Amino acid sequence: MRLSKKQNQCSKVDKLIDLEIVSPVSFVYQGKVKSVSAPGTNGGFQVLYNHAPFVSSLTIGKVKIVDENGNEKLYSISSGILEVSNNKASIIAESIEVTDEIDIERAKKSLERAIERMKSDDKGIDKDRARLSYERAKNRIKFSGKEK
Repeated sequence: MRLSKKQNQCSKVDKLIDLEIVSPVSFVYQGKVKSVSAPGTNGGFQVLYNHAPFVSSLTIGKVKIVDENGNEKLYSISSGILEVSNNKASIIAESIEVTDEIDIERAKKSLERAIERMKSDDKGIDKDRARLSYERAKNRIKFSGKEK
């Protein structure tokens, strides 16, 4: 049986995921998307229509969404959780920014501070926290698109 052009278009439109992205300070995104790609702690993954239900922790990296019109939107994430169920996906992020809106100078200063803290002999400095700050700053710079 062959679908009419109208039926085929409807089936394409219906193959979308409802996505919401939130952080402690803002509601970042809400809408229908074709796909979501994210940096899971056990490796990167992509979520498409009819994906099996699951929950994954997220790590420092890039979140890419392809909206219902085929436009890509990129985000820099520090950590979070992604949950998928019944074609609905939610990302709850500790920190997430649209890559086009990253303040590159602020990110560079954060990177410099983190490097100084990691090199310091001061016993009061939390080296693990400094390393995470370093990784977050590198990620923000990398995905800002403003650093060559």
